[in-house]
Amino acid sequence: MARRPSRRKPRRPAGTRGSRWLPRVIALAVLIALVGGGWAWWDSRNWRPDEARWADQGALVGEVDGSVNFATLKGLGAGFVYLEASRGADGKDAAFPDNFAAARGAGLQIGAVHRFDPCTRADGQSANFVTTVPRDVELLPPAIMLERTAEDCPERVSRAAVQSEVMTLVNQIEAHTGKPVILAPSEEFEEDYAVAARIDRNLWLSRNWNEPTYEGRPWMLWTANRAFQTEAAEQPLRWVVVRP
Repeated sequence: MARRPSRRKPRRPAGTRGSRWLPRVIALAVLIALVGGGWAWWDSRNWRPDEARWADQGALVGEVDGSVNFATLKGLGAGFVYLEASRGADGKDAAFPDNFAAARGAGLQIGAVHRFDPCTRADGQSANFVTTVPRDVELLPPAIMLERTAEDCPERVSRAAVQSEVMTLVNQIEAHTGKPVILAPSEEFEEDYAVAARIDRNLWLSRNWNEPTYEGRPWMLWTANRAFQTEAAEQPLRWVVVRP
């Protein structure tokens, strides 16, 4: 008798079933990564140090931040603001006068910030600060932001020259305000010039979400979140805390 042909289905090639699932697994992994990244991004924009430990909190504000409601800022827990006032020998923050009046009207403590230009002599920079910031005993100690290096200066500026000009600027601003300056070097600036290691002044350091350690000695102010989203401004603000 002739044997009846087999009706068994043809065997799938090895790996066919797994290959159909692989794109789904990859898509799921990508989705999880996107959701996790989005949550981390949202959480970072809304994070600030715990007020139970960091009681004194505030913000650094300048014209780059647009319109800021200082009364709302105070309601969110800010007790002070540092206002960008001058930069180099001739740069002035256009929002400083209005921000100064509004912050004072909201009952916030106010400090003024000068941005150091390594390409310009200290005399011109201090004159710019003095003509911008009033002599006022109620102001917080002034701060000098040290971020720009001399790499892009039209003429070569030595490390020793930068260090000397910073010290001169410190002395001149202190003579105007009657208060010791706070030095705010970036990590790159300090690596290049070691100014904070040479000049014994309080420090203001910056690092998102984690306490900065690049100076090797205690700091007084910390910019803890450079993009803190608040109801006080359309733009994210730079959130600052004082060491307890």
